[in-house]
Amino acid sequence: MTRLEPNLKIPVMSPAKPAAVVIGAGLGGLSAAMRLGSKGYSVTVVDRLDRVGGRGSSVSRDGFRFDLGPTILTVPQVFEKLWQDCGRDFAADVDLVPLDPFYEIRWQDGTRFQIRSSEKDMLAEVSKNFPKDLKGYRKFLKDCEKRYVFGFEGLGRKPMNQLWDLLKELPGFIRLRADRSVYAHVSTRVKDPKFRMALSFHPLFIGGDPRNVTSMYILVSHLEKAFGVHYVKGGVQALADAMASVVKEQGGQVLLNSNVETITQNNQRASGVILENGVHLNAEIVVSNADPGWTYNKLLRRHKKKRWSEKRLKKSRWSMGLFVWYFGTRSTRDKWQDVGHHTILNGPRYRGLLSDIFDKCFLADDMSIYLHRPSITDPSVAPKGDDCFYALSPVPNLKTATPINWLQEVNSYKNRMRNVLEETIPGFSAHIVAEHILTPKDFEDRYLSPFGSGFSLEPRIFQSAWFRPHNISEEIENLYLVGAGTHPGAGIPSVVTSSEVLAQLVADPVTGGS
Repeated sequence: MTRLEPNLKIPVMSPAKPAAVVIGAGLGGLSAAMRLGSKGYSVTVVDRLDRVGGRGSSVSRDGFRFDLGPTILTVPQVFEKLWQDCGRDFAADVDLVPLDPFYEIRWQDGTRFQIRSSEKDMLAEVSKNFPKDLKGYRKFLKDCEKRYVFGFEGLGRKPMNQLWDLLKELPGFIRLRADRSVYAHVSTRVKDPKFRMALSFHPLFIGGDPRNVTSMYILVSHLEKAFGVHYVKGGVQALADAMASVVKEQGGQVLLNSNVETITQNNQRASGVILENGVHLNAEIVVSNADPGWTYNKLLRRHKKKRWSEKRLKKSRWSMGLFVWYFGTRSTRDKWQDVGHHTILNGPRYRGLLSDIFDKCFLADDMSIYLHRPSITDPSVAPKGDDCFYALSPVPNLKTATPINWLQEVNSYKNRMRNVLEETIPGFSAHIVAEHILTPKDFEDRYLSPFGSGFSLEPRIFQSAWFRPHNISEEIENLYLVGAGTHPGAGIPSVVTSSEVLAQLVADPVTGGS
């Protein structure tokens, strides 16, 4: 990667190619850069971190690699199409490992429910654990497929920057009861409280409250069923590295350790960016993979906003925060044989905990945990015989009158998390030799995420589709947005699909003569 140091001259790109600057080397920004490069733009990607990947980047500690963000890939076809659009073969650059089971959900009463790859195995799991809800589960699967066709393949792959784009889709929203929440819809199909949790928690993976997020998001269950759940060998960091390699091979460049100070304008049109060290990058188009809140409040702070004013963004509902404890353990690869690649550990409450997180912004004593153990699939994450974990707990974001002081709370919360984990991986604390922690405050500082939110704007119905910040900016011309905070939303497939929408909005460049 090219690292931008003070006074370093920017490599001169071909004058025959119009320039594009992409702010942020997350998966949205990198996929946008790939698609712009394939169109014929001379692309420069700028990122403030020391490596590409954004929230999908990694850190290394004492021989352990901790992948900081996403742990799975659910729709490889999105990447296959991305690579194909760039004239390349995805399978030649990225190694995927299918997982089965996808994950195991555990409750405190000892119930264990595995999400499996085949429908036959899933029906067997439901019959074993929730036999009275088998019929309702079959109906639920059909519901998920209908919303996948409408919401993912249809709505999610189209621009939503014109009001007419939304109005055309209203009959579908009405037919599929988009006004109903995920949890409310699941409750119409199954009765067991544990099963309701198992079928409704998925919005938490994209920062949403299952009690309020539109039921369109039950389509995630169909994504898993239809396309499987995969682990990227080398972690999502390896996927991001492969994307950056394509950008460079197209003739683009990636500048790391480089902060964008402002987006420049000329006659209400984006004209490039100024970096924190004073370097000015001119461009015909600018694409921001930064959070829309940061883009509009900070990078366009001198520009009077028509729609996405600071006041409006502050009034918006933001996704919850995340407390993530990454740790490596010595000589434990053969321990805890019943703990797989992904395990979801439920606390004593479900809806009550959601209320504490999203409504009361209260840091509860109890918690639910998403436990990731990549070392049983990918030995490269840890020294031989050692283990690598991350434990993630949803917590309130910082958008409250009295934000949680994580400098004071971090050790206390980690100790409470330790006590919960001891029930699943007993004795793990004595084996820890490396660790790393991210709190909402770290998300705010590292990723410039407003209010330390884990996934940008919460995907409620009136913060989705046309109501979300558009892929083509409403504020100035030639500025485009990709990533979790814009249409179609958070989650790896949607983030990459945002660049697919971008490609429909950005015209092919007019290059110089021969």
